Amino acid sequence: MATRQDRVELKGSARAAMPVGQDVGPADPNEQIEVTVYLQHEGGKSPSAELIGSRPISERHYLTREEYERSHGARPEDVKRVRSFAAEFGLRVASEDRAARRIKLTGTVRAFNEAFGVSLRRYEHSSGTYRCRTGSLSVPSDLAGIIEAVFGLDNRPQTKPHFRLRKPKPGTHPPKAVSYAPPQVAEAYAFPASVTGADQCIAIVELGGGYKTSDLDSFFSNLGMATPQVEAISVDGGSNSPTGDSSGPDGEVELDVEVAGSVAPGAQIAVYFAPNTDQGFIDAVSTAVHDAKLKPSIVSISWGGPEDSWTEQARNALNSACQAAAAMGVTVLAASGDDGAVDGTSSPTVDFPAASPYVIGCGGTKLTLSGTSIHGEQAWNELSANEGATGGGVSKVFALPNYQQSAKVPPAPNGFVGRGVPDVAASADPESGYNVIVDGQPSVIGGTSAVAPLWAGLLARINQALGKNVGYVNPLLYSTSAESTFHDITSGNNGDYSAGPGWDACTGLGSPDGTALLSALRSAQAAHQGQTGHASSTRQVGPPR
Repeated sequence: MATRQDRVELKGSARAAMPVGQDVGPADPNEQIEVTVYLQHEGGKSPSAELIGSRPISERHYLTREEYERSHGARPEDVKRVRSFAAEFGLRVASEDRAARRIKLTGTVRAFNEAFGVSLRRYEHSSGTYRCRTGSLSVPSDLAGIIEAVFGLDNRPQTKPHFRLRKPKPGTHPPKAVSYAPPQVAEAYAFPASVTGADQCIAIVELGGGYKTSDLDSFFSNLGMATPQVEAISVDGGSNSPTGDSSGPDGEVELDVEVAGSVAPGAQIAVYFAPNTDQGFIDAVSTAVHDAKLKPSIVSISWGGPEDSWTEQARNALNSACQAAAAMGVTVLAASGDDGAVDGTSSPTVDFPAASPYVIGCGGTKLTLSGTSIHGEQAWNELSANEGATGGGVSKVFALPNYQQSAKVPPAPNGFVGRGVPDVAASADPESGYNVIVDGQPSVIGGTSAVAPLWAGLLARINQALGKNVGYVNPLLYSTSAESTFHDITSGNNGDYSAGPGWDACTGLGSPDGTALLSALRSAQAAHQGQTGHASSTRQVGPPR
């Protein structure tokens, strides 16, 4: 009998009880649910992106999505064995994706409890009722080297959006407020003027809310632009579902689309909607990265959570999806958080997925313009006014990558020599935020959520200008020629870290001069490789295995 097989613990699957939630009994054993199972890579090894990352753009060879599936997808024999395992426990295979190394299984809670050695419970929380688990999962011992991770058994919320609505000021005559249209910010940052992001596709990951076509039409019409091509893609049952509440996830969705679309008006925008769970987040990023139809060249993520709020298997799975993106020439950007160095916790920590070494972590500044020029810029910190601050710090999970070896990243609070966050920055303070339209209303929004799509638009323009994707560009950003193109932010702090010359844990390398960065990437040569990761062709940068 399958249920009597020797079983082993699934590494990294341990999960704690839901904080502040109340256990109200077993989950309905007859409830039908869908679970995602991630499998090992072909050959058992992750793709090496580091050697690609250390090369000048012109010399890079990225894997096509078809090549990736053949060389790094799930092994056909492993897929077959998981099919058999599912059948033994009365589960049905809903879909298979060898490239993304995932299999979707459907069945009852009772069947999944037996299949993965778990007891699913119902938890009540102020935000809703969820299906939760505690402890580790187990699998039959003959699947121990095949199944890497399992998601969807537990559907508690995983992350939050990193945007901030500007708060109205008290009094009948508030002081004159400053805000900017996204193209104004792009002009101040000298985005290359002769390109629009044509022939590029920007993927945007959303975990709730939606956009209204009428809002987009009004926003772009006000700017004298045509509304770009925007397509909504459903992942795990997620959909474009506006809530009508501009302070909720609609604010995130419309901010992302309107910023990216207005600073790269020639690009196609693909919005991947998924539930706000670890399963939904990972599946959405994986779907975007491996989308062989739309073929996004850039993925923008404005959601995240403290890195220790993730299970080890969830961090590793999402990091692996970003590593796959790097191998295929897809750039992934993520907001670094809006709650300063503590990221909404009680002690310094970094936000994930911005902490992934395969992601460009995007921090925030307070930008002041004089006409179309930068008058002043400092690290964003409005914590005293309860208006947030840029996230940033040092990972306690991901080791210092080779490309940051010369960045003088301090040790993490626990002494770990970790990855520094963020890598780059741009305007994020809601006090000088972005003019957008959300749920029919003009709004001013800031947050590092705005920085990821802004940088996504810049890289879409740069990709078009180069005629080739910059892809995994992190190592090149830390090269001497590229680093000199940034506006170095040397004042301000995020609570525990202060901005200063060079890289810092508030604003990274600084905010962009887009035209100068394009020039530097065009002319980057192998001379920088020693400091940015040439040796990494023989050493993986990623999570502990």
